[in-house]
Amino acid sequence: MSKIGKKSIVIPEGVTVSIEGDLLKAKGPKGELSLRIHPEAKAEIIEGKIIVAKSEKALGSNAIWGLTRSLANNIIIGVSVGYEKKLELQGVGFRMSIQGKKIVMALGFSHPVEITIPEGIAAKVEENNTLNISGIDKQAVGQFSANIRALKKAEPYKGKGFRYSGEKVRRKVGKKASATK
Repeated sequence: MSKIGKKSIVIPEGVTVSIEGDLLKAKGPKGELSLRIHPEAKAEIIEGKIIVAKSEKALGSNAIWGLTRSLANNIIIGVSVGYEKKLELQGVGFRMSIQGKKIVMALGFSHPVEITIPEGIAAKVEENNTLNISGIDKQAVGQFSANIRALKKAEPYKGKGFRYSGEKVRRKVGKKASATK
């Protein structure tokens, strides 16, 4: 039995949810999202809650059951509250700014790095070294922030590069000169 799949999803105020066949649609104050439900799972709206059930015939239905419930919950949270990731950039000479629909970064390369901000995602630079990425789709926000972080991950010797807010970077000791006898 799936521990996650058993839980019901409470529909918050201001969010309308409809199920049409195998398509779950949610509309809230932040926007509108939809989810195609896997054939091995079923979703129903009962008394202001979404209940996800599984079909008994398939072997992997427990995994699909929990996954479908989590994806539906992510959609409900996204349209009501939204998602946010913060990236911190540390290092001497490293800068970033937003110019129109692009993030322009100086990351120690011979050229500035430009990344286009995808539709449905908002980016904001705070204090010259913190990038705030927000949107209603959890997967899109996480993937975009991971793509930016991959440009210059925090290296272990000086800690220069991108890191998630609150992330601890394990530091290594550099080379030491050995004394000769």
